[in-house]
Amino acid sequence: MSAAPRSAPSRSPTVERLRLLSCNIVAGASVGRYSDYVTRSWLPHPGKRANLEALARSMEDFDLVGLQEADAGSLRSGFMNQTQYLAEVAGFPYWSHQPNRRVSRLAQSANGLVSRIEPSEVIDHPLPGRIPGRGALLARFGNGNDALTVVISHLSLGPEARMRQLGFIAELLADAPHAILMGDLNCAADSAELRELYRKTSLAPPLAPPPTFPSWRPRRAIDHILVSENLQIDSLWTLPQAFSDHLPVAASVTLPSCLQRKLRRAA
Repeated sequence: MSAAPRSAPSRSPTVERLRLLSCNIVAGASVGRYSDYVTRSWLPHPGKRANLEALARSMEDFDLVGLQEADAGSLRSGFMNQTQYLAEVAGFPYWSHQPNRRVSRLAQSANGLVSRIEPSEVIDHPLPGRIPGRGALLARFGNGNDALTVVISHLSLGPEARMRQLGFIAELLADAPHAILMGDLNCAADSAELRELYRKTSLAPPLAPPPTFPSWRPRRAIDHILVSENLQIDSLWTLPQAFSDHLPVAASVTLPSCLQRKLRRAA
């Protein structure tokens, strides 16, 4: 886990609630129609920095942010590490990323985590699949049975690959009583793949997942924030502003007292 360049954070009171945000940012591209994928996501575009700055302003209200398709530093992003940039602009003291797909010097996609809470451990896990390039970024906050385990991931388009990938994530979270899975999972909350995940872990299906894709006319709820049954989702919503082809999904989560005593936000 890297620290953004700022003064050492002071310690604040314990955390009763976590504000979570997850967003597939398509390398900072503002995508408002399908043709924009070619002209904006795969090529350098002058509007990307302004779009990222707008996203950073929206991130300021949250504690943990999971990013998918953040560019790790290639031609299409002007060789900018977008996870680091967002952390610094939004004032987050901690960030980490997991580069997982590289297309020469043109593009390098990554999962990213930015946080106001210092993790005790961050681990990169490649996910199974016939085509390499998918990963799960695991962060643990605290230690022992009372630790909070957070996984950020971007799953494959095919259901068979997703089933294998979620089976792997289920193994990561099988012994985690307090867990959160955030990301572009490319499937509905009641899909066969996710039903199998619920069966094998403490994660529970969301009651009313909001549609997130495509951002200009959202019809499919494929971006999710899933939490363990002993974590309470107080609200689940999407941000109104589209920063990519996916709407960001947000949640406010109440933590059990055993976690509240261990987690502290950086001031």
